[in-house]
Amino acid sequence: MISIASTARPDAPIGIFDSGVGGLSVLRHIRAQLPQEDLIYFADSGYAPYGDKTEQQVVDRSLAITAFLLQQGAKALVVACNTATIAAIKALRARYPDLPIVGVEPGLKPAASISRNGKIAVLATERALRGDKLLALREQVSAATGATFILQPCIGLADRIEQCELGTDPQDATSAMLERYIAPMLEQGVDTLVLGCTHYLFVQDAIERTVRAHTQETITLVDTGDAVARQLARLLDAAGLRRLDNDAPRLQGYTTAKVEALEKAFAGLLDLQPPVEHLSV
Repeated sequence: MISIASTARPDAPIGIFDSGVGGLSVLRHIRAQLPQEDLIYFADSGYAPYGDKTEQQVVDRSLAITAFLLQQGAKALVVACNTATIAAIKALRARYPDLPIVGVEPGLKPAASISRNGKIAVLATERALRGDKLLALREQVSAATGATFILQPCIGLADRIEQCELGTDPQDATSAMLERYIAPMLEQGVDTLVLGCTHYLFVQDAIERTVRAHTQETITLVDTGDAVARQLARLLDAAGLRRLDNDAPRLQGYTTAKVEALEKAFAGLLDLQPPVEHLSV
């Protein structure tokens, strides 16, 4: 175990990482709720996708990236990746017990409370859907609520979003992929779709268009990015680490792939142009 409690400062940055650009959807919520904070975003795109990696590979990547973010002075960590949260957050908390750490997990609990008929689709990576943590959560929520969760691995979808291929054209490959994954879920009568990968929020418009093509029923999409930002704020407040005054909050990007790809994602997905550096971690 490594203690960082004595070195953390309110003016230190928050470290955020994902296997690629999907975590930018979480970063957007964090910037909205904690606008004074300096942020570091690490896109591990050189090793993406995490969905086809072994659990140990994801743990090793998560530990290496966290060590780098702490070297940059991070006072808190957001694991903005469902797959990494499921595989690695236990190891991260064991290694850094004093570090405020927030992960993301598919919103099964809120979906069960929202659903009218108890039939819920969970769209996520193959690795995330195989994780013991998610399967245990499904059993827990099902037992408590009677909800049925249909797990749909969306192989290749995160890769499309990494390329900023967001399904804006109904005839493009991303739209065809969404059709293939979502239509069978709708045929089974689901009334709620859980976006179980942070990448998927960026194709929300295309998902909604796909849904409208198949049903007139109201289908609710569940994303947990806002809840992640709220939990981060609570942890910072509890540790006395929230930054209250910052006229010019900084955002720094790092990537293990091409700088231009992350710059394009920042610009295309968030309309931001922060500095971005390439790293070999």
